[in-house]
Amino acid sequence: MATTKWFFEPGHTAAEFSARHMMVTYVRGQFKNIRGRLEVDPEHPEQARAEATIDAAQVYTGQPERDAHLRSADFFDVENHPTWTFTSSSVNQVSPNEFEVTGDLTIRGATRPVTFDLTYLGQWDTPWWEGDQNLGPRRRAGFVARTRLNRHDFGVSWNDALDRGGVVVSDLIDVTVDIEAVQEPD
Repeated sequence: MATTKWFFEPGHTAAEFSARHMMVTYVRGQFKNIRGRLEVDPEHPEQARAEATIDAAQVYTGQPERDAHLRSADFFDVENHPTWTFTSSSVNQVSPNEFEVTGDLTIRGATRPVTFDLTYLGQWDTPWWEGDQNLGPRRRAGFVARTRLNRHDFGVSWNDALDRGGVVVSDLIDVTVDIEAVQEPD
């Protein structure tokens, strides 16, 4: 079977992060409209290649002042580092639908290796609308990828101390990426 090429449909591909806040709860945020590409030979998934780009300025937590603080130099410094990127370097198949995808993640200009636990959710032929015309069917595939990052590895180190050794923001950040990929026509 030949290599297939896919693009991440921005409207249905998003990342969510979760950070412990004030030692008592979690704050969640998201990035929508992630752009990316995937090349995979179904007979050799370990040779798959993926890349993705996030517009860091589009961070959304539901609280405008917090979003502005996250965009500032204290956190994401989007003025100097407007995009984040991921480029895969290896794929390890763990089970028929589970993979470990390792690659280089760049945030705030710092590039570090990161491994995502990826679950393949399947694929389906679906309508493909452009304007008011259905040009389908187009094949779509779904994935969910999870990892845990230490934000200091990427220079995202602002914090403030609380009593008894507490902090405002946790060091470890849980990340979940939902991917809807559309197969490119031959």
